[in-house]
Amino acid sequence: MNLIVRAAKIIDSKSPFNNQIVDLLIEDGTIKKIGTSIVNSANFYELKLENLHLSQGWFDSSVCFGEPGFEDCETIENGLLVAAKSGFTAVALQPNTLPIIDNQSQVHFVQSKANNAATQLYPIGALTKESLGKDLAEMYDMKNAGAIAFGDYNKSVGNANLLKIALQYTQDFDGLVIAFSQDSDLKGNGVANEGEVSTQLGLKGIPAIAEELQVARNLFLLEYTGGKLHIPTISTEKSVSLIKEAKSKGIQVTCSVAVHHLAMTDEKLHGFDTRYKVAPPLRAASDSKALLQGVLDGTIDMITSDHNPIDIEHKKMEFDFAKNGTVGLESAFSALLTLLPLETIIEKLTFGKSVFGIQESTIQEGNTANLSFFNPEGNWVFDKENILSKSKNSAFLGSQMKGKAYGIYNQGKLVLSYE
Repeated sequence: MNLIVRAAKIIDSKSPFNNQIVDLLIEDGTIKKIGTSIVNSANFYELKLENLHLSQGWFDSSVCFGEPGFEDCETIENGLLVAAKSGFTAVALQPNTLPIIDNQSQVHFVQSKANNAATQLYPIGALTKESLGKDLAEMYDMKNAGAIAFGDYNKSVGNANLLKIALQYTQDFDGLVIAFSQDSDLKGNGVANEGEVSTQLGLKGIPAIAEELQVARNLFLLEYTGGKLHIPTISTEKSVSLIKEAKSKGIQVTCSVAVHHLAMTDEKLHGFDTRYKVAPPLRAASDSKALLQGVLDGTIDMITSDHNPIDIEHKKMEFDFAKNGTVGLESAFSALLTLLPLETIIEKLTFGKSVFGIQESTIQEGNTANLSFFNPEGNWVFDKENILSKSKNSAFLGSQMKGKAYGIYNQGKLVLSYE
């Protein structure tokens, strides 16, 4: 689709037009001209939106779409449409499907389902066969098929030697290992952060040290082996400091934090609402504060929605037995605007591309148009009609929001949230 974007403020620190209000002429998926008052000589579609801002396309490093196997929760087609309307031009798909994405045929399958979408789908292959933590999966074959990283979603590798071998093996083809960090023995049957709230509510606790010991172990292994390691969705103050120390040594580690861990604490659990049951669990206010500081000082490399649609049958039940997870694509940008400066948000929603080996596209003439559209102003309340996913298990229902994602232009396609 060819179009002219009118009066848009560019937020892209790598662009010569950063912080300027300009028009963009886009033809055949390429930015042909950037300037003011561009003449529409070819009768292109004109995009004019209130207080329009745009940046390089956003990338979410952790989404679940269910398909194959859990299409009642979400499908790839609808999940990618949700992502597009939420401002994301690319997502990394977790392998927690049925069957698990642990071989090249499964990688090809999910890619085939995303062929015509505006939002690009990048599969994460399972680190171990069937994500059981026993034998390494066919990582090299999956890499050749298009997998961008390898990890078992929300499952920690208990066998340290297996993770060591994975870090050594993936160096032969520049692979990225993802290590969700939570000691399963220390977690036990815990369902909430171990602390005052879990004690008051009589919920079995998951101590912060369950995450921190595993983070420390994984960093020690990485220092020993070399290679590249990504630690997703950290949630504790000590995890931030451990990763900060490792980075100061030059160890090649990156990490992410989920939006809900920045925005919420375990105080939300009063009322036993299972929408707030996530993995890792919502932590104390001191942890949330440390995570926000970790984002601001650069220790935390990227922010993810950790979008995980769960069907109502597995959420509308006792807290102890409900599944972990919240949908988050729809609320991610507007929730972050209540917490962080706009420039920081854009940086943390785009930096992951360089970590996961995805092509970046700076906003300048001659480059591919890979754009997210948004308005950083305006206050509103997130309610059920704002949930675009098939599943409605959002932890942000009823939350105050700021600003709004308008949509994206990518792959030569324009997708807007109000259509």
